[in-house]
Amino acid sequence: MTKKQPDHGRRILYEDQDLLVCVKPAGIAAQTKKSGQQDMVSLLRNYRHANGEEPYIGLVHRLDQPVEGILVFGKHAGSTAALSRQLTQGNFAKGYLAVAQGTMPAREGKLVDFLKKDGRANCSYVVGEKEPGAKRAELLYQVLETDASLHPARNLVKIQLLTGRHHQIRAQMAHVGTPLAGDCKYGIQSEAAGCCQEGLGLCAFELVFVHPVLKKKMKFEITPSQPVFQKFAAVQISH
Repeated sequence: MTKKQPDHGRRILYEDQDLLVCVKPAGIAAQTKKSGQQDMVSLLRNYRHANGEEPYIGLVHRLDQPVEGILVFGKHAGSTAALSRQLTQGNFAKGYLAVAQGTMPAREGKLVDFLKKDGRANCSYVVGEKEPGAKRAELLYQVLETDASLHPARNLVKIQLLTGRHHQIRAQMAHVGTPLAGDCKYGIQSEAAGCCQEGLGLCAFELVFVHPVLKKKMKFEITPSQPVFQKFAAVQISH
């Protein structure tokens, strides 16, 4: 029996009896409580129901709503718990491609900051280490390509998260003076309206973890589809 694909673009990368790996399109939440708004958990539950399966979908990790990228979901409580433990223990490898505006601090490096979340504004800000509620945030970055014909210049940057904080990449990149293209929350406000039409310059393009039952390494990669990435030749060969 051929399984029906969910109606968000047939982007299931892998599926077995324990887990499901798919691409979350930009603009769709991983999970939401807002009435009438689509989210990945609901779409995938409907997908399983349409295939005559128990419509359980276990949320393991999230991506910001405007971010395209790879997510893994558990198909039963056991696999969800095992994947969540891997995530908590830092055994997920999550790779991102970003389009950063301005002059990067170096061609490659590490950013270490302390972030504090403002729940009301749904933002995170860099604060002092001793600020109540501050959490350490670390990432590695590598500039793959620069388009100096634009003002400000744009850089295609490969990023590896070492911690998983709220809006971490967006907040840390903005803090060093290179906000992401198309980021209306942390970006260059004078250009926000035009940039947002290209989509946010952030994609979770790579995910690596160990299968919770088969115990083998699983690696998945995609090429960003947002228009903001299309001018960079290195997008096609960066991974």
